[in-house]
Amino acid sequence: MMRCFTLLLLLILYTPSSTCSSVLPLCNHHDNSNLLQFKNSFSIDISLIGDSKTASWKNGTDCCEWDGVTCDTTSGHVIGLDLSCSMLEGEFHPNSTLFHLTHLQQLNLAFNNFSNSPIYPGIGNLVSLTHLNLSYSSFVGHIPSTISHLSKLLSLDLSSYDHELTLDESTWSRLIGNTTNLKELVLDEVDMSSIRETSLSLLMNLSSSLLILSLDDTGLHGKFPTRIFGLTNLEKLSLYGNHELKGELPKSNWSTPLRILDLSWTAFSEEIPDSISHLKSLNQLRLWHCQFDGLIPVSLCLSGNRLHGEIPSLLSNLKHLTDLDLSGNTFRCHIPDVFDNFTKLDTLQLSSNSLGGQVPPSLFRLTQLSVLDLSYNKLGGQLPPSLFDLTQLSYLRLSSNQLIGPIPSKNATLPKLETLDLGNNSINGTIPDWCYSLSSLKYLDLSMNQLTGPISKFSTYSLENLVLSNNKFQGDFPNSIFEFLKNLTRLDVSSNYLSGLLDFSYFSKLEKLNFLDLSNNKFLSVDSNSRVDYVLPQLESLTFSSCSVTVFPSFLLRLQNLGSLDLSNNKIHGKIPNWFSDNLLHTWTSMFFIDLSFNQLQGDLPIPPNGINYFAVSNNNFTGGISSTICNASSLNALILSHNNLTGNIPQCLGSFPLLQVLDLQINNFHGSIPGNFSKNNAFETIKLNGNQLEGPIPQSLANCTKLEVLDLSDNNIEDVFPSRLEALQELQVLSLRNNKFHGTITCLSRKHPFPKLRIFDVSNNKFSGPLPMQYFEEFQGMMTLNDNTQADGLEYMSNHDNIRYNDSVVIIMKGQVREMKRILTIFTTIDLSNNLFEGKIPQILGELNFLRGLNLSHNKISGNIPKTLGNLTSLEWLDLSCNQLKGEIPMSLTNLNFLSVLNLSENQLEGMIPTGKQFNTFQNDSYRGNPMLCGFPLSKSCSNDEEQPPSVFPEAKESLFGWKQVVVGYGCGVVFGMFLGRLFIKTAKPLWLARLICGYT
Repeated sequence: MMRCFTLLLLLILYTPSSTCSSVLPLCNHHDNSNLLQFKNSFSIDISLIGDSKTASWKNGTDCCEWDGVTCDTTSGHVIGLDLSCSMLEGEFHPNSTLFHLTHLQQLNLAFNNFSNSPIYPGIGNLVSLTHLNLSYSSFVGHIPSTISHLSKLLSLDLSSYDHELTLDESTWSRLIGNTTNLKELVLDEVDMSSIRETSLSLLMNLSSSLLILSLDDTGLHGKFPTRIFGLTNLEKLSLYGNHELKGELPKSNWSTPLRILDLSWTAFSEEIPDSISHLKSLNQLRLWHCQFDGLIPVSLCLSGNRLHGEIPSLLSNLKHLTDLDLSGNTFRCHIPDVFDNFTKLDTLQLSSNSLGGQVPPSLFRLTQLSVLDLSYNKLGGQLPPSLFDLTQLSYLRLSSNQLIGPIPSKNATLPKLETLDLGNNSINGTIPDWCYSLSSLKYLDLSMNQLTGPISKFSTYSLENLVLSNNKFQGDFPNSIFEFLKNLTRLDVSSNYLSGLLDFSYFSKLEKLNFLDLSNNKFLSVDSNSRVDYVLPQLESLTFSSCSVTVFPSFLLRLQNLGSLDLSNNKIHGKIPNWFSDNLLHTWTSMFFIDLSFNQLQGDLPIPPNGINYFAVSNNNFTGGISSTICNASSLNALILSHNNLTGNIPQCLGSFPLLQVLDLQINNFHGSIPGNFSKNNAFETIKLNGNQLEGPIPQSLANCTKLEVLDLSDNNIEDVFPSRLEALQELQVLSLRNNKFHGTITCLSRKHPFPKLRIFDVSNNKFSGPLPMQYFEEFQGMMTLNDNTQADGLEYMSNHDNIRYNDSVVIIMKGQVREMKRILTIFTTIDLSNNLFEGKIPQILGELNFLRGLNLSHNKISGNIPKTLGNLTSLEWLDLSCNQLKGEIPMSLTNLNFLSVLNLSENQLEGMIPTGKQFNTFQNDSYRGNPMLCGFPLSKSCSNDEEQPPSVFPEAKESLFGWKQVVVGYGCGVVFGMFLGRLFIKTAKPLWLARLICGYT
């Protein structure tokens, strides 16, 4: 017995442990060779991140011990390869040795750079794959159909950058048909635009297996099959960014283990159905910027087309929610007070809706909340103090609401708060002390409020963005900014009442400062003698407009990386220093924005640097010409040189700039011709050359400016016929050729719908002849209907040039006076054909321009009658038909023009009685001068059938006006008082019963 026991003990002691002493087999020789060849086909950039996983891949070593490699413990074959984020760079070869690793079960090549290589058909050789991840590795082209050979796939991720990969319908159908056990399918940013709804329905074949489906930004369109939402085991469904993908959420029988649902930026619509309350496992619900409408489903509310009554408090059932994002929809009414159950909620985003009322109290009990965004709504009332007791908050935005009152002054304990944005409200009072000392705060935006007082002392070092613009802060610029805010990258204190002399050298302490805006502090000036031996290495944008700067700031000399400079609306005088011009051409290589307008600068025009987008030096005293070197600045979007004393020719190259949207050279002394080389597909939206001495004809190539909205060539010496070829400009809204030497008839080229959007048409003070251009009047749709974009209050201005700070303007003759409209309302419409040689009749069609505000046909040779249809122009404010050869009577229909404030029919051959009533009773003799056959009020000449009765404002009150009845009233009340009362009646048009009441007259 003892001998057997001893033998057993020896066997136990000498038996190798399977857990401690087992030795993995050596890597299969062929696999080892294939992996090395695969590695050597790429370069590896480890300069930014560190060692690559392939650093351990060396010849003569066991590949099963290499980083990222997994081997089968029995055969030694490589079954797993994870080279994600391995910094591989280079072309992926069609015969890559990777395709020889036929035992591979898991392959991950995500986040490398395969230099726009296609995914080659050889991928289909890896038939043992269960997990394949090729995401974000710069593969391009069509996904090969052979990928459907991978029938064992459980997980597939082919996500790409910006639709570089394309998946066609045939490959999709085969893939879904063969991979019947697929659990994870991620194809974010793969182009799937060819996939139809019927093909998407094939996903129902995966009803028992699919856990994750992510098809973000794939170009899917049409209607998404509702049945897919009900897949039995689906835990994540994300369709983010498919802007044209419509669909509806299931209205019943929706009970799945969904944890993540993201339909953001899709065209899903209607209301959130009751069935969403059945998703008990839901953690993340993101419906950001969909088209969901109606009410947030809770409580009692009557709004829109929704019937009133009790709406189920659906959201309160989703007790496991950690992330709720319903922003960017059209939800209205109040925010539901249902947050008591959301004990795990970390992120709540309801921004950009139409939610009103106040912040609900239950929201203050979300003790785990770290992100709260209620911005861009209609929330009112005061900021509740309890909101600042949420100690886990890191991000709080309530900007662009209707909040009032002060910021709560009680000491807020927000140790994790990094972003606080209360901008664009009506908050008043001062900034409370706790705002100056939050230890983690990086972004503070209190702009566009009514905050007052001085900006106090900051005592935190964490702030990176400080925006206090558009308030009523007073006092000196706070020096504590220089002492504590060493990490500041953005500082905006513009549009306040800060004062004093600022030593710009102090900003050198803010070495990370990138953006600085001190503009619109009219009592704040800068020390122009401040030393220049310092550098702000990161400063790229400096705005110092509308302050009290008088000398060109010398501190600009050392700002090496400046990209945007705004010194407009100051009092800077003298010449621009040479160092500034040198910096423009040699130092500021990234400069894209310069605005020196509205100063008193003199001398030669500075040369805009290459690469600049916006260059404005208007309203100065620059002289000389435009240097030909401006042709190097072909990236310009806006060139604004107006209101100077510039001379010479306009460089021809400006017409060929491909990106130029605004060319404003008005009010200078340019001569010569208009540039004649406007290229096709150009970007011009505004061309203003008015107020110069330009000559010659309008170039034919101007018709290439198909995006043009404003063309002002007025007040020049241009000699040409009417440029009918401009009919091609379908976007044109303002055309002014006033005060030139145009001649001939205005004829239509019979183009379909010429000038459909034209709203200001001014060809006055020329020598046009022939009939009025009736064919154009028929097509002026912009004067017949309101602009589709016009807001309800009518206060919308043209135009919104992309990324350009510029307001379109125009000079017109309004109500007999020259006026400059510095901003053009989209509802403003006028026609001015005055001071020409037009003849013939006024066309009836003019009466269909329903929204016309002004019509001036004066000083022509127009004959015939005034059309009755002009009485349809109910928006008309001024009408000038003077100095023509019109005859006949003034139509009674003109009394319908309730907004008419200026009327001039003088110097014609009109006859008969002047109409009375409404606005016509306000016009004086000058409106009718030079028409000897006219009679009636206000002329002294009476008409035969109305010898003693001037017209009344109210026809039924004629008996009360001054005439013989005034004398009767005088007998009853006394002669003197009767005369006074009679005159009073003339002015007020009170009926006779009032005289009886006052005087006892019977």
